[in-house]
Amino acid sequence: MTRLGVNIDHIATIRNARGSTHPDPLVAAKSVIKFGANSVTIHLREDRRHIRDNDVIKICKNKKIPVNLEISLNNRILKIALKNKPNFICLVPENRKEITTEGGLNLFKYKNKVKQIILKFKIKKIRTSIFIDPNVKDVLMASDVKADCIELHTGKISNLIKQKKPYVHELKKIKKCCILAKKIGLEVHAGHGLDYKTSKILSKIKEIEEFNIGHFIIGESIFYGLKNIIKKFKRIIY
Repeated sequence: MTRLGVNIDHIATIRNARGSTHPDPLVAAKSVIKFGANSVTIHLREDRRHIRDNDVIKICKNKKIPVNLEISLNNRILKIALKNKPNFICLVPENRKEITTEGGLNLFKYKNKVKQIILKFKIKKIRTSIFIDPNVKDVLMASDVKADCIELHTGKISNLIKQKKPYVHELKKIKKCCILAKKIGLEVHAGHGLDYKTSKILSKIKEIEEFNIGHFIIGESIFYGLKNIIKKFKRIIY
């Protein structure tokens, strides 16, 4: 059964806008699991623009919440991750000026460092995925560095679908990567820019075992409620 992970970063964005304690990301994390999500994703960025250190501590401490912690290759962030022992780690690129993650991790440039980081998480028995662009070279390199999973960046296909532009070529690339990854023993996840339509299209790719969705779910929840949106996505991807 395909899993749904819900990214709650923008709950923290709303909280931080007022410099207060409400809404509380911990309450959000508990809620999304209660409403049927399989895991909670949080991204501890170097600039702490949304999720902060104390959020990581509190959410990871609650063992009833399966936590997927997204981190860059920054050594200080790495130490925080190792100390708090989330259930899952996803290694992502990070650009200080970006509005959101712009693409997959450059494995060609950081291959040795990524391999060392993954080894540290394996010692802690933490499942580790790498956020990559949908291309064959990155899939193979993810296997070389001993990742457990890959998360394919779905931003491009999502934008093409939203703009009502041809997306078949991008879909074929994603399918090819999914089939290859499964064949060489990598679990396949998908994330970034996903909405109802894109998720429905990608859900036909049976190699994808997990969808991680954040911005759209939080945005739709303003109008229709978090519980209802999670249930709707579960119906779409299962």
